[in-house]
Amino acid sequence: MKTLAKLSFCATLLAAATAGAQEDCGPVAIDPVAGATGARVENYAAIFESCVKDGEMRLATRRMRVDGDSLLLIVDPQTLQTALARAACWRCAATTDAEQADTRFLQALRPPPEGSRPPALVNAGLIHGKGAGSYVTGDLCPSQKPLDRDFIEEVAAQGPGTPLTLAVSGGWIAHHGADFAWLQEKRRSGALAITWADHSYSHPFTPGLKDAQNYLLRPGVDLDREIFETEKILIAHGETPSVFFRFPGLVSDAALLEKLRERHLVALGADAWLALGPPPRDGSVVLVHPNGNEPGGLKIFSRLLKSGRMPLPLRPIVEAP
Repeated sequence: MKTLAKLSFCATLLAAATAGAQEDCGPVAIDPVAGATGARVENYAAIFESCVKDGEMRLATRRMRVDGDSLLLIVDPQTLQTALARAACWRCAATTDAEQADTRFLQALRPPPEGSRPPALVNAGLIHGKGAGSYVTGDLCPSQKPLDRDFIEEVAAQGPGTPLTLAVSGGWIAHHGADFAWLQEKRRSGALAITWADHSYSHPFTPGLKDAQNYLLRPGVDLDREIFETEKILIAHGETPSVFFRFPGLVSDAALLEKLRERHLVALGADAWLALGPPPRDGSVVLVHPNGNEPGGLKIFSRLLKSGRMPLPLRPIVEAP
């Protein structure tokens, strides 16, 4: 009887441990902390690994520690959706772009060479998506002005869960805590489905310099720092970076684009920068600046929406490639 009792006790412990492990392997939610900095995210490193758990496969592009937990930033290679996951729950092995070439993620990352670009906007990366509707993106570059909340509300008024891509700079988050928290609440409440694209940390720019020596092409700019510090501050605030990166000023060159791809980020351009370029059409990646610096583009967006000339539905950027 004592032996049976011991076996029963051990089985109970094993069942509890198994249940705990399963619970630990669920979605990772990092509690947002007001004023958090990237320092909350430690040992941050770029990787490229194929990971398996319970018959599911994901690609891991970053490894880190947050509040003592070892985590991965993983991407579904077919849907392009990203998530944070506990490293201990996945079996991972190094992989290569060539080995993943048939996945939708790698095809978005390294698309076939393109022909001509729209003459008004010459920019690298994804500028036009598939199908009807449009892909609305807003750039949050560093700014001394507050977030244009009216624009955000206008997008949210299209219905619960309306998709909106915000290309955010880490410097903007660091200096607009209240506005960022307000955006987070819009996402948590389900009013908006926000995709966070990386827009560099400092968004370097010197007035008067030619593009070839400006923005991220300015001598001395550390691209890894610009990428990773923005990803880290997003994670520190409880958000998940996407696989998309928008170059400041939409300016890059072939070498910079290749470095970005080596970090497994998809360059996000635009074929309808409303303040500068042609009007949107079905499949357009629309660009506005709700950071207070470009009210003209927001007025055009509002007019197009109210007049029925903004291609609908508004679609999540992960559907564009």
